[in-house]
Amino acid sequence: MPKFDDKGLLTAVVTDANDGSVLMVAFMDAEALEATRASGKAHFHSRSRGRLWKKGESSGNVLKVVEMLVDCDQDAIVLRCSPAGPTCHTGATSCFYRVLDGDTLHRVKS
Repeated sequence: MPKFDDKGLLTAVVTDANDGSVLMVAFMDAEALEATRASGKAHFHSRSRGRLWKKGESSGNVLKVVEMLVDCDQDAIVLRCSPAGPTCHTGATSCFYRVLDGDTLHRVKS
């Protein structure tokens, strides 16, 4: 089983199950991991709200979990998901839509 840090959290990297692109990074606690396993939909621990958060609970852009991969140290997890819409709260497909170029961020060209 995954190992949580001293704050009870685990880093979760979400990728698109179809093309492998990185969609987002979030944190899971034991409650989020269990809710994800039970429902098949990605749940996380919202550090800002201090509570369980189902991805897409307000937008409808849920993440259906296809597979969960745990790293060799058991302190990080990759959720391979099928997204129901944009993953980023900005409306972008991925939260990683900018490139760092020197001291400037530029939007990724699609």
